[in-house]
Amino acid sequence: MTTITADGATLTVTFTRAEKIAGLLRDQDIPLTAVSTVEVVPDGLAAAEGLRAPGLGLPGRRKLGTWRSRTGKTLVAVQGHGPAVRLTLSGHRYATMLITTDTPEKLKQELEAHPSDHAR
Repeated sequence: MTTITADGATLTVTFTRAEKIAGLLRDQDIPLTAVSTVEVVPDGLAAAEGLRAPGLGLPGRRKLGTWRSRTGKTLVAVQGHGPAVRLTLSGHRYATMLITTDTPEKLKQELEAHPSDHAR
């Protein structure tokens, strides 16, 4: 399962080997200053919008990879119909990230408490 951690001034997204292969993804290190907004969505699968290119989509179970839409590219790593975190980024190759995590509210609080606040 994808892990997402905020450490110091960096947000780190780490994928398993299988996720990297299936979603054609690589681990991401994002400066916390690039995170514009943090939102917890109730259903990660339903929140993924756009066309998958490239990546993996198992209907009703898993979405993993890059989703493209008019608003830009979204890194998607969601599993099941549980909650996920949506991060809006600025100055990064992805416009947004949508990631399933065990503790979405805790992650949101950690990111919002970071001293380099943008409009969150």
